[in-house]
Amino acid sequence: MNRRTFLATIPAVTLASQLPAAEPGKIAVGAADWPWWRGPTRDGVAAPDQKVPLEWAKDKNVLWEAAIPGRGHGSMSIVGDRVFLATADPDAEVQSVLCLDRKTGKQLWQTEVHKGNFAKGGNGKSTHASSTPACDGEKVYINFLNGGAIHATALDLTGKKVWQTKVTDYVLHQGFGSSPTVFGPLLLVTADNKGTGLLAGLDRATGKVVWSRKRPQAPNYASPIIVKVGDKEQLVLTGCDLVTSLDPLTGKENWEVKGSTTECVTSTVTDGKHVFVSGGYPKNHVAAFKLDGTGLAWENKSRVYVPSMLVRDGHLYAVTDDGNPMCWKSDTGAEMWKGKERLAGTFTASPVMVGDHIFATNEAGRTFVFKATPKEFETVSENRLGDEAFATPAVCGGHIFMRVAVKDKGRREERLYCIGK
Repeated sequence: MNRRTFLATIPAVTLASQLPAAEPGKIAVGAADWPWWRGPTRDGVAAPDQKVPLEWAKDKNVLWEAAIPGRGHGSMSIVGDRVFLATADPDAEVQSVLCLDRKTGKQLWQTEVHKGNFAKGGNGKSTHASSTPACDGEKVYINFLNGGAIHATALDLTGKKVWQTKVTDYVLHQGFGSSPTVFGPLLLVTADNKGTGLLAGLDRATGKVVWSRKRPQAPNYASPIIVKVGDKEQLVLTGCDLVTSLDPLTGKENWEVKGSTTECVTSTVTDGKHVFVSGGYPKNHVAAFKLDGTGLAWENKSRVYVPSMLVRDGHLYAVTDDGNPMCWKSDTGAEMWKGKERLAGTFTASPVMVGDHIFATNEAGRTFVFKATPKEFETVSENRLGDEAFATPAVCGGHIFMRVAVKDKGRREERLYCIGK
């Protein structure tokens, strides 16, 4: 069966049960929290009114430092007085969720989610804990690849396992890093792969599959993102050569167009009129698609394969994988900075915006702070913690949380830093 024939056979949506009650589901998170991947607004934009340090070092503006057992490139979720992150011990083959005290960094609990059955192979930058947990104030949710399948797991705030659901079998290519998305009464999970790719909505209370949608047989790594268009919220997923918009509560298709690359890592962002996608295989591109589903607005050949982008005041900001900071007009794609600027190193972590500042961390733990202004590129500071950094920082409550690794005499150890004044 060729690719076109396969796509034609995919049903729009499979309803496995009736929807949960109309109650949208309690989400008890606060304004000073960072409850899931890319923060409360799901776009890497932190609360603009908080004052965070623009300069730091190991002996400057570090409030606490905590040792993180194992290895993981997933980011942190912060809700209330707790910090949650996923980690994996590749020697013992244990995947777990770790909970720390937000004020001190003291470990409160660590829950084993899976033991054994680790996948072999994949990209060297991938880990067995590359997803970011999501927290609704009552439970913590995490996705792991284990035993050749993607599993979604819910824990309560004491670390007790509430439910676990196998989402789909998974054929490993580069790795797995898609993070769960909390929306209304559902947990949205995607698991694109070369076998039985699936996008699903699970009941947050029970883990039961409410709806599911088959995906093309192609490797892809993007997380499901909710964007708002007028009064309507859409679930947008990029990759597998498609840009797909669904009703997040039912899985019913709003629209779907061809035009993304096959493999996407970044999470889409919006200016209210377009969704912006980027990919790096089989081609490099940044593209804007109209949110009414009528297709492509503009496209260029920049390689923004891994770090997700940012939108502010009619402009799209990005850092390319090889360290070029970029700014385009969001409606036309006109380049504002002309690509002459350069940041040192290679970038995997996504940039975060706080007010009119953008924080971009490279793989060597160097964070560059620059202005979010289309007039000209203006650097503010350069800071370093650790020797490796692949996880995206979380910024909330006036603090910056950074997951890094330090190397000493050939030994690698992960640390979580809380930066603040």
